[in-house]
Amino acid sequence: MTELQTGLIGLGAAAVIGVAAYNKWQEYRHRKLAEQVLQSHHADVLLDAPQAGGAGDLSSGVEEDRFEADEETTIHAASTTVNSPAIDESRGGHALRGERIEPVMHPDPEPQEEEASPIRHEPTVAPGEGMATQRAEPGTLPVPARRPDEPKEARNDAEPVDLLSPLIDYLASFETVEPAAASQILEAQRDALARIRKPVHWVGYNELSREWEPIVEDNEGEYRRFRVGLQLVDRQGPLDESDLSVFHIAMQDLATDLMAIVELPTRQPALDTAAKLDEFCVSVDIQIGINVISQERPFPGTKLRALAEAAGMVIDGDGCFVRRDDEGNVLFTLHNQEAQGFSAELMKSMSTHGITFLLDVPRVSHGERVFNQMVDLARRFSDVLRGSLVDDNRQPLSEGGLEPIRRQVGQYQSVMAGQGLPAGGPLTRRLFS
Repeated sequence: MTELQTGLIGLGAAAVIGVAAYNKWQEYRHRKLAEQVLQSHHADVLLDAPQAGGAGDLSSGVEEDRFEADEETTIHAASTTVNSPAIDESRGGHALRGERIEPVMHPDPEPQEEEASPIRHEPTVAPGEGMATQRAEPGTLPVPARRPDEPKEARNDAEPVDLLSPLIDYLASFETVEPAAASQILEAQRDALARIRKPVHWVGYNELSREWEPIVEDNEGEYRRFRVGLQLVDRQGPLDESDLSVFHIAMQDLATDLMAIVELPTRQPALDTAAKLDEFCVSVDIQIGINVISQERPFPGTKLRALAEAAGMVIDGDGCFVRRDDEGNVLFTLHNQEAQGFSAELMKSMSTHGITFLLDVPRVSHGERVFNQMVDLARRFSDVLRGSLVDDNRQPLSEGGLEPIRRQVGQYQSVMAGQGLPAGGPLTRRLFS
């Protein structure tokens, strides 16, 4: 046997031994991760003993399980609270507790000290004479702090703060050993999450583009790192404990299904944040309406449609005309004051005695500029249709009545920007949906 043959045999034996050792190491790593995931204990919200508390408080105890991986992860068991709807006497008995009430604007440049009675819940906050305002003095929103045990890869500039944010979402952070398909991630706990009344958002880290992206139904990607966010607040009110409990258990089960490590924040601070965030949103949630009413004859639908389309407005599925910006975001809308909504089929034969232009202040960037555009368009409609610009009391609306409203739009949006939720931003639009 030559020296060459001996050397080749030795190299082959070394390669075989190396491959076998690598396979053994991979097998050990996967087995340790599987043991950590399968050791988790899920609390039963039906069997857990209720905590001691006031009468009528139905909540289960909190249990803690720990995954010991690269860092310690604390998972709290679920609890359930039953909330009964009740009339809020402080709002004149007109609204259920948790229902959002928009304030009415006031012509004075400074907000009034006393809170006025709310107007109807429909979006018809009209400026002008005889209007009141709800004083907006929102407190400082809590800014979620980074935990010292947060994964190193999560503490970088690539976090999807424009898609999900701990400021408005309860975030579950996942990491799997092997990449999981988007369809597998979305389907695993679909039935459980369907019971939740707040929006749930999914984003994953694309390792090819090195960017975070939404995980959607037709997505064919695979993700090793992804986030699931339960929205803390919308216009129906704050997140409650029962929905958070369902989400919490669903995320634990999802981690088990995908053989993943999940990091879940503690629940009570999230509920406290939701309550405080909802108070802030209520204080700045205003909509401004400008009315145009007929003087003698009603406005014909054909002329209304021609004016609206000439101004770049289109009819949406809710029966109103919508003006959007270049990115597709709604700037303001045009509504029929009568019960019948606008539709392409009915515009040829319908008529109306009044229309309302509506600006949703929290959902629009550069509110003062958009307000001016809406006022100018309302005046054009009034001139062409020979109508009158009036407030909700059908009193003529002059420039003197519009100027303080214009200033207050800027004041409200400045407050929002100061709290890290600029009006018209993607997170803010989610909050006020």
